[in-house]
Amino acid sequence: MNLNFAETLSLAKKFKEKFAGFNQGEVAICPSALALSEVAKILKDSKVFLGAQNAFWEEAGAYTGEVSPEMLAEIGCRYVIIGHSERRKYLSENYEIINKKVRAVVENEKLIPIVCIGESWEERKTDRRDFVLVEQLEQALSGIEVFGNQQIIIAYEPIWAIGTGTAIEPAEAEYAHKIIKLALNDIFGMQVVSKNFSVIYGGSINSKNVKSFSKLEGMDGLLVGGASLKVEEFYKVAKEIIKK
Repeated sequence: MNLNFAETLSLAKKFKEKFAGFNQGEVAICPSALALSEVAKILKDSKVFLGAQNAFWEEAGAYTGEVSPEMLAEIGCRYVIIGHSERRKYLSENYEIINKKVRAVVENEKLIPIVCIGESWEERKTDRRDFVLVEQLEQALSGIEVFGNQQIIIAYEPIWAIGTGTAIEPAEAEYAHKIIKLALNDIFGMQVVSKNFSVIYGGSINSKNVKSFSKLEGMDGLLVGGASLKVEEFYKVAKEIIKK
C-alpha cells in the first residue's frame, strides 16, 4: 500500500519497458487490487506477469470487500500471494484461513499461489524456527492435492527481517530452505515437490545483497518488497537471481 493509482500505473509501464528484452525466468509484479485490471492492460503481451496480493476462499457470494480467485484469473493474474506476514500480523490471518485460500487458488488452476511462511524474532531466539516452519507448512497445505503441472510457490519470509533493510545471513536462508524442502517431501513426496513446488526467499532483499542469495542451494527465486518500488533496483535484483 505504498503507491497511489496513478503511481502504480506509471511504475507498471516502466517495468514493461525495462523488461522488454528479458527472456530468462519469470518476473511478476503484484499491485494493489484497485489497480489490477488496469495494470493487466499495460502488461498485456509483455515479459512481466501479473499477480495479486491476496484472494478470498470462495468464488462468489455475500463476502463484502473480498476478491475471489476466479475474479483475479479473469483479469489476467497468474500469481497470488497468500498469507503474507503483514496480513498475519495486522489482520490476524491464521493458517486455517490461509489453508482455505490456498485450496481455492489451487482449485482455480489458472493461478499459482505464493504461500508465505516464516518465524518471528521470539521463535527464532528460542530455537523453534524449524518446528514453526514445518507446522506452518502442514497447516497451510493440509488436504491440498497437486495434479499435473499445477505449481505452488513457498515463500520463506522471516518476519523479523521484513522491512528492516537487513536480510538474514544467506547460510541461514539456505538452511531454512532445506528444512522447507524436507517438510514438503514428507507431505507430498520428492517427485511431486521436484515437479510442482518452488521455494523462494523474501525479506529486505536489494541489489546490494542479492548476489549473496542468488547461488544458494534450494533457492528458486525471490519475493521482493521495498526494492520493487524502483525500476532500476528491481531490475538489478531480477538480473542477478536469474544468473544462477
